[in-house]
Formats: sequence, structure tokens, C-alpha cells
Amino acid sequence: MVSKNITIKNASGLHLRPTGMLCSEAIKYQSSVRFVSRGTPTNAKSVLSVLGACIKCGDEIEFICEGPDEEQALKAMIQLVESGLGE
Repeated sequence: MVSKNITIKNASGLHLRPTGMLCSEAIKYQSSVRFVSRGTPTNAKSVLSVLGACIKCGDEIEFICEGPDEEQALKAMIQLVESGLGE
């Protein structure tokens, strides 16, 4: 298991378009990809779960990846969020 904290910088938080990008990336990996925000774990491969987490600009989340390609999955998720998720 690997994990890393990151702050969401998108002005609108994780609305539908960035959530779709996040989930599309997470689905590429065999490992489980989830994040924790305000103590609640969320499956990063589920659009409904990510939208339901109501992540806003400035929120800190902790990505947790576990499985055979966990290092690559974590690196990809962090890079995607740091890039602004297309915004």
C-alpha cells in the first residue's frame, strides 16, 4: 500500500468533467485506487462515489493505492491532480 496527500486546486473542485478524468485514469490500474477526505474513504474508480464526496477547491485528500501496480497508479493520480485535471 502506498499513499500521498494532495490539495485540490481546481477552482470548482471535483465536478463532473475532472471527476470523469480522475476515474478514467484510476480504472487503468489493477490496484485499488481510493482517496480519503474528511475521514471518509472514496473509490476513485466510481464517478458517483467521487461526485458524492463533494470535494471542493482547497480540500486535502489522501490517495491510497494497493495492488500490483500501486506505485504507478499513485504517481499517475498525483500527476493528474497537480496538472489541474484539464482545467
